Amino acid sequence: MKSIVPVSLLDHVASAGFPWPDKLKLTRNSIQHRLRHMPTRTAAIRERRVRIFKNGRNQAVRIPREFELSGEDAVMRKEGERLIIEAAPPKSLLAVLTKLKPLAEEFPPIRDLGLDQVEL
Repeated sequence: MKSIVPVSLLDHVASAGFPWPDKLKLTRNSIQHRLRHMPTRTAAIRERRVRIFKNGRNQAVRIPREFELSGEDAVMRKEGERLIIEAAPPKSLLAVLTKLKPLAEEFPPIRDLGLDQVEL
């Protein structure tokens, strides 16, 4: 009886330096074990149930500390039934420059090359 193994599992097993999958003893338990430890796209998505409340005429939600956004502004959009809130990009180059930390390294002095005569 031939077992059906997802292609991503075969790729994962092969790239991890294991012998080629046809030489492995792939049982239902071993496949489930490997699938549990495979990285998935949903592994990075964290979620938490939050309470929605009214603030005046607006609906509001408190953002938990682990989902804290950087900056003071955010961009909100709706995609289907999903509400997406992202940190707003900086408004200008000056805003980006003010957030940069000063460099700690010393730069060598720049020698004065003098001015060339230019005719207009």
